[in-house]
Amino acid sequence: MKPAPFAWHAPTTPDAALALKAQHGDEASFLAGGQSLIPAMNFRVAQPAVLIDLNRVAGLDALRFEADGTLVIGATCRYRAIEHDAEVARRFPLLVEALAEVAHPQIRSRGTLGGNLSHADPVSEMPAVMLALDARFLLRSARGHRLVAARDFFVAPLTTALAPDEMLADIRIPSLPGRTGTAFLELARRRGDYAMCGIAVVVTRDEGGRCCAARLAFLGAGPTPTPAHRAAAALTGTMLDKSAIEAAALLAREEVDPLGSVHATPAYQRHLAGVLAARALAIAAERAA
Repeated sequence: MKPAPFAWHAPTTPDAALALKAQHGDEASFLAGGQSLIPAMNFRVAQPAVLIDLNRVAGLDALRFEADGTLVIGATCRYRAIEHDAEVARRFPLLVEALAEVAHPQIRSRGTLGGNLSHADPVSEMPAVMLALDARFLLRSARGHRLVAARDFFVAPLTTALAPDEMLADIRIPSLPGRTGTAFLELARRRGDYAMCGIAVVVTRDEGGRCCAARLAFLGAGPTPTPAHRAAAALTGTMLDKSAIEAAALLAREEVDPLGSVHATPAYQRHLAGVLAARALAIAAERAA
């Protein structure tokens, strides 16, 4: 298992990296952690003619909070840095909870959030988490930049809204309001394996304890990370009691469109979506209280 021949560049500035991408377009791929790209190249599923190594580009590994509480994560920030940041854990426990399910510690020490999101695997944890957290992605090119919402970024399996000359520069997650609870659950045959199905949940209560906002996003439940809008809408105005959660879980089962895998049929994945939704919503509702 060896990759096809390729040229390698290691720019040290964002502008130099973007100039190379503008020059080579679809023939070039950005290399960050390489935990998805390199295996794909070894199997020759991916055969880029040019690799643009981002590991020497200063500033792309940022992890900071802005004045309004927005969390900014640079494209080459390692999973481990996010997972072990105390302030991230305090403000965005969903991120840390989900990252603990990503592969194994060795992978998380090298893998990057930007690389994972650009790969756009519908069975990966982070795309679903970004939907649930209503994240926005800063896309840069030699032409300029634009902000794209997570819900518009994932367009098909392993396909994103990135143009041939664009790079995902950073991820921006808005602060969560008070009385918000989150939860992440997935089911895999073994810890570290791809999940058969998973869900990220965010619910917010008002001062009276009623649900005033909810977001549910599934992984392994469709060709892209899959939001459950009807289920979320059904929760609004409820006390997030058992009956409301069960009704929302049933709606979520109807909204997903699983493709099946070697480990689970579409019917079983649909069943898992309902079970995991009910469990995750109960956990998030309790945390929101």
